[in-house]
Amino acid sequence: MRDLDETLRALARQPFRAKFHLRGRDAATVELRGMEVIRKHAADLLAKRVVPAQPHNDGKQTPYRGHPVFVAQHATATCCRTCLERWHGIPKGHDLTREERDYAVDVICRWIAADLAASGRRAPR
Repeated sequence: MRDLDETLRALARQPFRAKFHLRGRDAATVELRGMEVIRKHAADLLAKRVVPAQPHNDGKQTPYRGHPVFVAQHATATCCRTCLERWHGIPKGHDLTREERDYAVDVICRWIAADLAASGRRAPR
């Protein structure tokens, strides 16, 4: 697994990943619920969609909209096992370990906080 800040900088330089930002309802959800709740949502969504060794519909299981975590997953390449392998060095073919899950949640939450800060917003703890 790569250094978190280095990985986020590299992802931000990719045109596909750079187009994702929290807007409207997604940003408001983070502001209203706070990062602690969003962190729990990220862990729950990852557990259902990405953690299994062979996720159902891998590569297409993460919606582009509907929750700030979904937007962040695409921005941070934590949306599917292929992206996790390519960008974060987490190989396919095994259930994610606790360390790998915690890392993915950290990546998502760090991106959410940075994206809100860049737009002049701030997520409550």
